[in-house]
Amino acid sequence: MLADLGDDHAIVRDTFQEASDCLDADLWSLCQHGPVEQLNQTEWTQPVMLAAGVAAWRLLTEQTDARPQAVAGHSLGEYSALVAAGVLRFPDAVRLVAERARAMQAAVPEGEGAMAAILGLDDAAVHALCLEHAGGEILEAVNLNAPGQVVIAGNATAVDRAVSAAKDAGAKRALKLPVSVPSHCALMRPAAERLQAALDGTTFQSPTIPVWQNVTAAPTDAAAAIKKNLAAQLYRPVRWVETIRGLREQGVAVQVECGPGRVLTGLAKRIDRELELFDVADRDTLKVTLERLAAG
Repeated sequence: MLADLGDDHAIVRDTFQEASDCLDADLWSLCQHGPVEQLNQTEWTQPVMLAAGVAAWRLLTEQTDARPQAVAGHSLGEYSALVAAGVLRFPDAVRLVAERARAMQAAVPEGEGAMAAILGLDDAAVHALCLEHAGGEILEAVNLNAPGQVVIAGNATAVDRAVSAAKDAGAKRALKLPVSVPSHCALMRPAAERLQAALDGTTFQSPTIPVWQNVTAAPTDAAAAIKKNLAAQLYRPVRWVETIRGLREQGVAVQVECGPGRVLTGLAKRIDRELELFDVADRDTLKVTLERLAAG
């Protein structure tokens, strides 16, 4: 995760150190050396991913004067987007994300919730699958990621039923995700109440760049509304397809993904094949992205 960029650019390691100081931990060592079991616990995964996204963003802005027309982040990534837009100070975002992770973990005992990706069904068919197999439990479509790619979440037994039935419903694949909490479904309402208290005690500024939020698939200027949407995000769907299409309608033709992996780039390809897609995850991708931005 950003290893070669950390070797080349002090701002990457400095960003991780800033986050580490907030949590009295060594996040850079954790993401480079593990142990993987700790890294996969949501209370550590979330701060590490926040630091990675912000580090890549800071590096990008250090290397180019080009600035985005708008920013957006998927789920946890929305906090990175808010830092990029000047809404949140990075240390405040680290503390909020750590509290978010603790609240999510506490809301549902480990093993009682689950998430799964359903591939090859449209949104309506996935909603129908959830209704049919909920069996009185929580089972919802929660990440509307791309056409034919929807993530469901809820009680583990309900998710298992849906996964087993998905192929008969016409899905190409259905696979459970290696996560410890069922994000963005109704099981997270207690976590949202706890997070709201932390949000209310944190200073938010007006965005310097429009930030498109997950629950509205639209930009929001008012600090109070941004906070409310962040809390609701824990138990409401991530409307990513609508977000990318909305940005496209606003004239956004180039997308740059900041952070390790190319998950959002892959989703964007499925949402709109005319988008130009770049990312900042390592030495090579940074070079290509900077060349494209320099071209105007």
